[in-house]
Amino acid sequence: MKKWISKFGLVGMMSLLLFSFTGMATEVNTANDALWQTNIVAEMHGDHAEMPVQEPAAAEEAPTLSAGDTAWMIVATILVLVMAIPGLALFYGGLVRSKNMLSVLMQVFVTVSLMSVLWVVVGYSLAFSEGNAYVGDFSLAFLKGMTSEGISGTIPEFVFVTFQLTFFALTPALIVGAFAERIKFSSLLVFLTGWALLVYAPICHMVWGGGLISSWGAVDFAGGTVVHINAGIAALVGAIVIGKRIGYGKEAMAPHSLPLTMVGASLLWAGWFGFNVGSELAADGVAGLVMINTQVATAAAVLGWVLIEWIAKGKPSMLGGASGAISGLVAITPACAVVGPLGAIVLGLVASVVAYWACTSLKKALGYDDSLDVFGIHGVAGIVGAVGLAVLMSAEFGGVGYDEGITMMSQLWVQAKSVIFTVIWCGVISYVLFKIIDMVMGLRVSEEDERTGLDTTSHGETAYHS
Repeated sequence: MKKWISKFGLVGMMSLLLFSFTGMATEVNTANDALWQTNIVAEMHGDHAEMPVQEPAAAEEAPTLSAGDTAWMIVATILVLVMAIPGLALFYGGLVRSKNMLSVLMQVFVTVSLMSVLWVVVGYSLAFSEGNAYVGDFSLAFLKGMTSEGISGTIPEFVFVTFQLTFFALTPALIVGAFAERIKFSSLLVFLTGWALLVYAPICHMVWGGGLISSWGAVDFAGGTVVHINAGIAALVGAIVIGKRIGYGKEAMAPHSLPLTMVGASLLWAGWFGFNVGSELAADGVAGLVMINTQVATAAAVLGWVLIEWIAKGKPSMLGGASGAISGLVAITPACAVVGPLGAIVLGLVASVVAYWACTSLKKALGYDDSLDVFGIHGVAGIVGAVGLAVLMSAEFGGVGYDEGITMMSQLWVQAKSVIFTVIWCGVISYVLFKIIDMVMGLRVSEEDERTGLDTTSHGETAYHS
C-alpha cells in the first residue's frame, strides 16, 4: 500500500493544488514632465456668450516604465536561473558519488520546474498579495488580473513576478543537498511542494510582502532569512529525520568530480550578481554598491576558508575554496545594500571561518549527516550575515548608517529576532511535513537501492559509461 501511495502521492497533491486555487517591491517613479496648461478663451459676438476659462489640469502621478531597468531585470532573472540550472545542479552533482550524479541533477532540474508552475498557480499570491501579517491570500492566484501593461515600480509586473519566481525555484533546490543519495524522488517533490507553500511563501510575505518581520524593521535585502536560513534549517531537519547514509563515517564518500563542483561554484558566483544586484530592481547607484560588495565579500570568504583549512589540515583544497565562495555569497546576501566594501570584506572573512567550523567541528559533534553541508554553509553563513549586518551597517565601518531613532543594539535585536522567528517557523513546519510524508509515503529508498545508487534505481540512467 505504501509503495502505491508513493507512486501517486505527488500526482494527487498537484491535482489538489490545481483544482483548489481557481480564483511589488519598489517605489513608483513619477513622470518628470508637467502637464501642459491650456487656457481657452473664446470671445463670442452677437447672441453668443463668452466661453469660460478652463482650469489647469491637475498633475497626476503615474508609473513610468524604464527601459534600462527593465533590460537589467530581465538579465538578472536569467542570471538567477543560471545559478540553479546548471550552477547549483553541477555544484551538487560533483560533490556526490558517481552513482548518484544524475539523481541530484534530476532533483534540482525538476524542482525548478515544479516551483515555476507552483509560483504562478498560488505561490506569488501567498507571498505578495495583501493577506495578513503572516501570509497573503489567493486574490492573485494564477496571476489573476495581471496584463502586459502592468508596471511594478519601473519594470513590467510580469518581469517582477518572474524575478521572484527564480528565488522561489532556487530555495527549495538548495535543500536537496542535505539528504542527497538516499531520499525517494516522489517524496522529495511532495515535501518541497508543501514546504514552498507553508514555509517559503509566508516568510517571503513577512519579509518582502509587508508582513510581520518587515514591520519590525528587519533588513534582508536579497534573502538571508527568506532563502538561506530557511533552506539551511529545512536541510538540517531533513538530514536528522531521514538519517545518515549507509556507511557514513565508515566508507569513503568523497566527491566524484571536483572540477564539476568548481564549475558549478563559479556559475553560482557569477549568477549571484543577478540575485543580489537584481534585488535593487533598478540600475542605479545602490546596484553599484551591491555589486562591489558581492564581489569582495565572496573573494574574502574564499581566502578565509582556504587559509583556515591550510592551517588546520596542512593543505588548501579546491573544495574548500568553492565552499568558502558560497559561504561569502550567502553572508553578503542580506547585507549587500547596507554595508560598505570594508564591511563586506569583514563579513566574508567571518562567515567563512564560522561556516568552516560548522561544517567540520559542529557537524561532527552533533553527528548529523548533512550530505553537502547545506546547513553548515547556507544556514550558518546566512545567520552570520543577517545578524552581522546590524554591526557593519554602521557608518563607522563604511555602511549606510541607521535610521533616526535606531541604534546598533536595537537593530541587532531586530535582526536576531527575525532569525529566531524564521528558525522556529521553518524548523517546526519542516519537521511536521517530513514526519507526515514518512508515515504516508516513506522518505527513504531501500537499502539495496541506496547501495546500488539512485541514478539507476530511481531514474534508470547512468551519468557515466565505462
